[in-house]
Amino acid sequence: MLRSQKAKKIGILLDQMYPEQPIPLDHKDIYTLLVAVMLSAQTTDKKVNQVTPNLFKIADNPESMSKLEVAEIREIIREVGLAPTKAKNLKKMALQILENNGEIYPDWDFLESLAGVGHKTAGVVMAQGFGKTAFPIDTHIHRLATRWGLTNGKNVKKTEYDLKKVFQEDTWNRRHLQIIYFGREHCPALRHDLAQCPICSWAATKKRIHEERK
Repeated sequence: MLRSQKAKKIGILLDQMYPEQPIPLDHKDIYTLLVAVMLSAQTTDKKVNQVTPNLFKIADNPESMSKLEVAEIREIIREVGLAPTKAKNLKKMALQILENNGEIYPDWDFLESLAGVGHKTAGVVMAQGFGKTAFPIDTHIHRLATRWGLTNGKNVKKTEYDLKKVFQEDTWNRRHLQIIYFGREHCPALRHDLAQCPICSWAATKKRIHEERK
């Protein structure tokens, strides 16, 4: 089966399974979405949603965040992964936004210039915050796309390129979320029986299914 044919079949299944795709990170505007996505690196969305209410209670905008000491931010977000680094980045990011009239722009170069904001984080904000077309690739999407044979799995940059080729552009924003939800419910990283998975069972190669049984 060609990659394009496989992607079409996967897309139909994902649309049936996840016709609605709520954003899993709690937020109220672009800034709080940006902060939540940045905090989610190497941390579950569930944990981020447990931490951000206390953070946003005292700093839900760049100006308030910029006035906090790094140690204060670190204490509030201490339960998320890489908290010390993220605390420094949150403070710096807030100052950078204030230097740009306190606004966050739907511009790739601007977003990726912010402290702690990589291409994936910028992509999520562009897609889910601004409604711009993007296909953010995190490690989970990279893992599933590799299992399904939609990419060779070399790196997330190559995965983004490959997925954009096989999925129609007007589906990218929802595919990103659909694949995340599918992975959580049906396709864990470890101890996964590919032969019983609604997608891996037919999309993965026999070699891949055999390898993951070891």
